[in-house]
Amino acid sequence: MAPNSRIILTRHAQAEHNVDLDYSIPDAPLTPLGRKQAQSLAPQVSPLQKEVELVVTSPLSRTLQTTLLGWGPAAKRLGISNVICLPQAQEVNDLPCDTGVSREKLQAKPEFKGFDFSMLTPDWISKEGFWSPDAADERARWVREWLRARPEQTIVLVAHGDILRRITSGPNGPSTYMWKNAEARIYRFDPKSVETEDCFLDDKEFVAAAGGYEPTSTEMDLVGGEPGAEKL
Repeated sequence: MAPNSRIILTRHAQAEHNVDLDYSIPDAPLTPLGRKQAQSLAPQVSPLQKEVELVVTSPLSRTLQTTLLGWGPAAKRLGISNVICLPQAQEVNDLPCDTGVSREKLQAKPEFKGFDFSMLTPDWISKEGFWSPDAADERARWVREWLRARPEQTIVLVAHGDILRRITSGPNGPSTYMWKNAEARIYRFDPKSVETEDCFLDDKEFVAAAGGYEPTSTEMDLVGGEPGAEKL
């Protein structure tokens, strides 16, 4: 990537496990409010929808849905089959809500028709080895190196709070920034480390946040604003 290339990191919109902190929900999908949050994100990033050259998403249901609704114009323009479903960008924890489903099950869902799931190996949902919570920092570094190797100048990556904090790690460890639901921020590679295996991201710029986390969220939250604290 060129030094002025942009990585637009986006957290998924509100999902079912966010509401009552019920982490037992398998591959938690978006709530009705989450769908509205993602839809509200799309017009807030309208100029970027026209500039994005690559859309990348975690293959969990809530990130795939956020990609379709929040970055739909860009995905449609580029072709849904060209959206890269990157299993390395899945969420960190091994809870049911953070564990995806097999490639075959995703391909069978009409909602996700057209996505290319070719990068999903049978073990991507194992939460063991490279996919385990203990390997989260290694996996995040892999994602940064993968992004660095891409030729596109403007890339969107839709992922999750914990893995985003690791993807945006610095010399002192993972970021402590608390991402809002359906929030997008622009990053560039830190020129001081871009040639190293760490290749940290830097120069973040707030773009849009379609809604906050709080369980009491209402449609009033769909108004964009400066990001604030949230819980996972």
